[in-house]
Amino acid sequence: MDALVQAAVWFIGLFQEGAKVFVNLVTGIVPVVIVLLTAFNAVITWIGQERIDKIGQAAGKEGFQYTPLRYLILPVVAVFVLTNPMAYTMGRFLPEKYKPAFYDAAVSFVHPPLGIFPHVNPGELFVWAGIAQGVTQGYGAAETASLAVRYLLVGLVVIFIRGLVTERITAFLWARRSS
Repeated sequence: MDALVQAAVWFIGLFQEGAKVFVNLVTGIVPVVIVLLTAFNAVITWIGQERIDKIGQAAGKEGFQYTPLRYLILPVVAVFVLTNPMAYTMGRFLPEKYKPAFYDAAVSFVHPPLGIFPHVNPGELFVWAGIAQGVTQGYGAAETASLAVRYLLVGLVVIFIRGLVTERITAFLWARRSS
């Protein structure tokens, strides 16, 4: 009988702990994400959707000089302004040959800015929050902010490299298909 009581106490305790986490989310990060989403929707309205769309159109131009725009600026603007998963729709302005590389760059950038801009991918925020909690407990809050900045900077380098590599792979595969 004692084991049954212990099992029942453990079972309800599991849900009580879940409720505590839920309350912490509702009073902590959820309001921050909602305010950030509201603020960035206002920014998009002030800037104008058509101006944001023009960045995408410029990124589709031919020439190596447009590569940083295509695989660095466009994915960052798309993720920052449109957030995940709408960011991928900015690829609609690009010629077909650049779409796979843009998608690769954009999908690779939905995680790195989370520590500084949690609105970009709220569905994955809990992963970052768990990592940040461990870093904060082990090293302190200053190291968590430092980690977030370094993660963002490394993410920028990675998305540019991934865009270039995927563009080359796509060109190779399309040339092989045409032969």
